[in-house]
Amino acid sequence: MTSVDKPTTAPPTPDQNARTDKAVTEAALFEAFGGIRGMVETVLPGLLFVTIYTINKDLRGSAIAALAISLVLVVVRLVRRDTVKHAFSGVFGVGFGVVFAMMTGNAKDFYLPGMLYTLGLGLAYIITTLAGVPLIGLILGPVFKENLSWRTRNPGRKKAYAKASWAWGLILLAKCAILFPLYWWADTTQLGWVLVALKIPPFLLAVYLTWVFLAKAPPPIDVFAEMEAEEKAEKEREAAARAAGGQDAP
Repeated sequence: MTSVDKPTTAPPTPDQNARTDKAVTEAALFEAFGGIRGMVETVLPGLLFVTIYTINKDLRGSAIAALAISLVLVVVRLVRRDTVKHAFSGVFGVGFGVVFAMMTGNAKDFYLPGMLYTLGLGLAYIITTLAGVPLIGLILGPVFKENLSWRTRNPGRKKAYAKASWAWGLILLAKCAILFPLYWWADTTQLGWVLVALKIPPFLLAVYLTWVFLAKAPPPIDVFAEMEAEEKAEKEREAAARAAGGQDAP
């Protein structure tokens, strides 16, 4: 085969690299935030609680049903050997809600732990960003295999993480600004249905904005690949030193 006949592989174009980076970012976000299944697991217990309570005003039955479905979701993931962190977080959230509601006898308190968590998380996004360590970077850094390299070695990526953290924080605080007045003024069913309605749209908006910011940012620095390369280079140097020592021996 002549050199003219040999197949050649063209290097990827900037557009192809950009599409690859966006695809990697999308896959990482999908993994980090649980995807469609994670959203279902987040919504289902609260939806079941408010549905049953709307029908029969039975606090105990509504709470037990919500907790039961959360446990079922965890069992399903364990049987399938899937990641259980999203399902477990749902169990803890529902469990605290059940305890609050049963202790006070007020069905609205089923939602209070989750609302307080949302408020705390929103503040955490804002505070960590102001401190120069945006929370979304701490969450996604290990997913992108960059750990904390973005803080000192990738300023463009740090800026994107800061923008995304501002987006998450402001969206969550806006959600709280709607829910807390309803907690005081609305009845249980009104609060419950509004809360269920606000579960997915703000989350999807925050994830979308995160994807937009990161898709335009520089690619992550794969610190794991760097460590593997350094280990390989170190082994090669040691092998070369041993070989040189053997040649010098009489």
